Amino acid sequence: MLQSAVRPLRPGHPFLTLLLAVLVLLAASACAPGRDRAAGVPDGKTAGGPPPAPFGAYVGYGSEGVRRISGLDGWLGPATPRVGHAYLAGDKWSHIEGASGDLHHWARWRRARADRLFVLNVPMLDRAEAHLPDRVVRGLLRRGADGAYDGHFRTLARRLVSLRIADTVLVVGWEMNGITYTHRCGPDPAAWKAYWVRVVETMRSVAGQRFRFEFAPNRGRDAVPWTACYPGDRYVDVLGMDAYDQPPGMSFEEQVHEPYGLAAHVRFAREHGKPFSYPEWGLFRNGDNPAYVRGMLGWFARHRPLYQTISDYCPHGVWRCAANPRSSDVYRRLMTGPFG
Repeated sequence: MLQSAVRPLRPGHPFLTLLLAVLVLLAASACAPGRDRAAGVPDGKTAGGPPPAPFGAYVGYGSEGVRRISGLDGWLGPATPRVGHAYLAGDKWSHIEGASGDLHHWARWRRARADRLFVLNVPMLDRAEAHLPDRVVRGLLRRGADGAYDGHFRTLARRLVSLRIADTVLVVGWEMNGITYTHRCGPDPAAWKAYWVRVVETMRSVAGQRFRFEFAPNRGRDAVPWTACYPGDRYVDVLGMDAYDQPPGMSFEEQVHEPYGLAAHVRFAREHGKPFSYPEWGLFRNGDNPAYVRGMLGWFARHRPLYQTISDYCPHGVWRCAANPRSSDVYRRLMTGPFG
């Protein structure tokens, strides 16, 4: 009885036409790109696959940093940090030359895998955080532009080449548009740019080098517009930006669209034909703010920087800072799930 009652429907039957229309609408709805409200990123950017860009974290200077990178890898599981990020201490010139021994540990880490990237922040002047007055900074920048400090940077370049990390990304004179460091640009932008050119030419003159030089201001205008400090395309290989969650009350969308903000950074890099990156980012003035973390990871997924490294210590971090549990959960979930 059942077999005799069930008959195949002929093509063009009203029921088949209705069913086909419903299936088409469902498929279109499933495939239509939505938008992440916090980041303005198509939902299609968040599905599966490898992380959107090589990533890592600043987790320490020397051997402890290398050890912690391994710990971060274990915490994240499926997502593997491939970028090591370290700083040369700027208290005295011998440390800016890399004499402390920390670089040996990072060199071994970098050489262990061909797909790894080593990023090194290099102060342009000693007494880097001594808060020297503008008149003193102005004089130091002019001395640098005249070649007074060439030997220190030549020594560093030779050391990196000898350690077989000649492809290091060098973040020279970072956050120059602010007031934190002695190597700030504001007291004399012309001298700062001339000094940057001198540093780059000196280090490029060392045989065997394949360095990439990264210009990395603070997000936003800060003390001076960072575009006033840009030394020219010939002497910059990567456009970086340090982008922390500040000032208080500023949303992620405002950080994107503010003057000299995230959008201006990407636009400037593309206009100048440069890759861009985020050597420092993390939580700050707005506390444990998962919306910011979601926004930044969405921004990376959309724009695909050369690399990104979070500053993973309190108050900025998500792995080593217990004060940010909600942001930590979002970071881990998105790096190992939708965004990664």
